Amino acid sequence: MNHRLHLKFEQLERATERLLTSAEALGPDAARAPAPGNWSATQVVHHLFFIESNIVQYVQKKIQSEELLPKVGLLTRLRVGLVRLLLRLPGLKFKAPRGVATLTDTGEVPTLPEMRLKWEALRRQLERLLNEFPGRQLNRAVFPHPRSGRITIYQVVEHLVDHLLHHQQQLDRITKALRPAAPALAKN
Repeated sequence: MNHRLHLKFEQLERATERLLTSAEALGPDAARAPAPGNWSATQVVHHLFFIESNIVQYVQKKIQSEELLPKVGLLTRLRVGLVRLLLRLPGLKFKAPRGVATLTDTGEVPTLPEMRLKWEALRRQLERLLNEFPGRQLNRAVFPHPRSGRITIYQVVEHLVDHLLHHQQQLDRITKALRPAAPALAKN
């Protein structure tokens, strides 16, 4: 695996572990939405798993075709930077792409332990994909991001990290809503 990709992959691994641990810390409340119309922690985890799974499948299919992929243009690089910035801003919300939110909103999501196992298997699949990724394709557009345009494999992994960190903020808000801080003890 390319060194730069390896570093970003390790960051993705750490961020995923933190997110899963945060969701699991809620115990049975992980499946409870903090308010009507909001996602539960379990739904947030499911959303992230679903997105990563679809991206991995798409990139695998693209790479198997062995065609030389197009180069990424300057405009795309600028849009990638803007999306990265917006994902990092606290409290900023995005409307999920069509089909993604509908699937998550159905309420039919696996349990956190089931998703952890599935996600670990998917992550090994992503790791294999990155290890076998053709060097001549590293700077080529491999995935059509809905807001950034066609992005490189490095930008794909970078987006997975940014997307996960964005939803970590959401999970922190869910945790705060479901487990408000205990009131300070009154002074005697």
